[in-house]
Amino acid sequence: MSIVIHHNPHCGTSRNVLAIIEASGETPVVIDYLKTGWTRPQLLGLFAAAGLTPRSALRTTKSPAEELGLLDPSVDDETLLAAMLEHPVLVNRPIVCAPKGVRLCRPSETVLELLDHLPPGPMSKEDGTLLIDADGQRVG
Repeated sequence: MSIVIHHNPHCGTSRNVLAIIEASGETPVVIDYLKTGWTRPQLLGLFAAAGLTPRSALRTTKSPAEELGLLDPSVDDETLLAAMLEHPVLVNRPIVCAPKGVRLCRPSETVLELLDHLPPGPMSKEDGTLLIDADGQRVG
C-alpha cells in the first residue's frame, strides 16, 4: 500500500507534510481534495480510521465555518458532514493514509509516526523549525 495525502497546496502544513513524505523516499498519491471534493463514505471512512469526528476534523480558521454557523457546539455531526461535502475546505488537512495508519497531520511532524524511514537530516519546516537534525534524529 502506498501513502496517500489529502492535500491542499495552498496550506503550509500540507506542503510541509508532503515534503517530509517525499524526503523519506516515498512517492505518495496526492489528492487535491479542493478540486476532487469528498464523498460521504470517504469522509466517514477517513474519520473512523483516524479517530476523528466531523467536529474534531472541522477547519475553523481560514474556512467559511463561522459564516455558515458551524462553530456553535449545538450543530450536529450530520450537519457538519453535509457542509464538508458542499465545502471541501471545511475539512482540516492534511489527512495522510499509510500502512501504519491514518492521521490528521497537524502539526506536520505527526506524519513522521506514519513513515517507515525518517527523511535524512537536517530537515526543517517552511518556517525554519528543525524536524530532523544533521544526524538524522527526530527533534522535539
